Amino acid sequence: MGQTITEKIFAAHLRDTPTPGNMVLDIDVIMCHEITTPIAIMDLMEKGMDRVCDPKRIKAVIDHVTPPKDSKTATQAKIMRDWARRHHIKDFFDIGRNGVCHALFPEKGFIRPGNTVIMGDSHTCTHGAFGAFAAGVGTTDLEVGILKGVCAFRAPKSLKVEVIGTLPKGVVAKDIILNVIKQLTVGGGTDMVIEFCGPVIDAMNMASRMTLCNMAVEAGATSGVCQPDLVTARYLWPFIKDEYQSPEDAAASFAKWRSDPDASYERMLTVDVTTLAPQVTFGYKPDNVKDIGEMEGSRIDQVYIGSCTNGRIEDLREAAAVVQGKAIADSVRAILVPATPAIYSQALEEGLIKIFMDSGFCVLNPTCGACLGMSSGVLADGEVCASTTNRNFNGRMGKGGMVHLMSPASAAAAAITGAITDPRRFLH
Repeated sequence: MGQTITEKIFAAHLRDTPTPGNMVLDIDVIMCHEITTPIAIMDLMEKGMDRVCDPKRIKAVIDHVTPPKDSKTATQAKIMRDWARRHHIKDFFDIGRNGVCHALFPEKGFIRPGNTVIMGDSHTCTHGAFGAFAAGVGTTDLEVGILKGVCAFRAPKSLKVEVIGTLPKGVVAKDIILNVIKQLTVGGGTDMVIEFCGPVIDAMNMASRMTLCNMAVEAGATSGVCQPDLVTARYLWPFIKDEYQSPEDAAASFAKWRSDPDASYERMLTVDVTTLAPQVTFGYKPDNVKDIGEMEGSRIDQVYIGSCTNGRIEDLREAAAVVQGKAIADSVRAILVPATPAIYSQALEEGLIKIFMDSGFCVLNPTCGACLGMSSGVLADGEVCASTTNRNFNGRMGKGGMVHLMSPASAAAAAITGAITDPRRFLH
């Protein structure tokens, strides 16, 4: 019997099996941000164990509320900053160099196929796009990871999602993952790794693959993963060019992590996207999903384009293609948040920032901010946001607020009309 990519990664990193079905893994990359990590840092300090397993394996950033909005968030940032200095953590990204963690860390080349990755953040699954096992963990597991460089997981089960067909114009990775979550439901992937494969995935760039894996957790999955290939190798090439003769050589090496043809899966789902329409959520669960035509005309108060799901340069280009030469509706406020300084800089060079500002968007510095209702676009009671983020829980973006999840093009179309709108009417 063959192995899935996740089974191969677990086998290669196995430190111990303390009880049947439970596996302690060596962790390659331990990621930290200022919301969950300070709790772990303070607890380790109180226990007299203020140490790190290996400063080179730790990647840290201030990203959720940046710059700080009050004394509490400033204190959280200070705890991170002092800790990074104390332990000589070179890969610490403070204000000015920081960005949304799940966009910044891939951009820095920190993830490799076959890696194990943890962070005190549920959307750590984003990094599975590189053919890695990446999972969000709780504070206790994060503490152990920081201190010992290990983490315990259940033996992996995999759910295979094969995406086939021809992707229609105006339909993108965000629409695919929303439709997949609709089919699986929010609990359909519980205790499993969703493995995305098929010709549509093979044709995707890394940004699209990251969007897919980012939202695997919204179906209850531990992580999402894509098979590493030449696309992966080309994205990573600036960071691995001294290790391989060519991207093709790197891709051939990465092939050892690909799932075997005879691997066993807990469940399999085939999704044909040929007739898929742009998708949008309703209600307060990520599996409450409809074709956008069914929600056409539903009013909105705010548009938010950004986040670790859809704040990359490809997403900004997609949205700019819709808003170029148009003004946002008088009834709407629109917010654009490039996910990293490099993305912001590239958007400036390409003229995208001007397109958004000319249309009436407020452009902010890289931050998670409004995605979790902490700053930079929080909703008031009764307000509605068309958002490219990843969660629509009740109160997620502000107490009493409603969030409709959608693609960057769909969010841009809503900004222009003031209501949920099929973006294909604006695409030529």
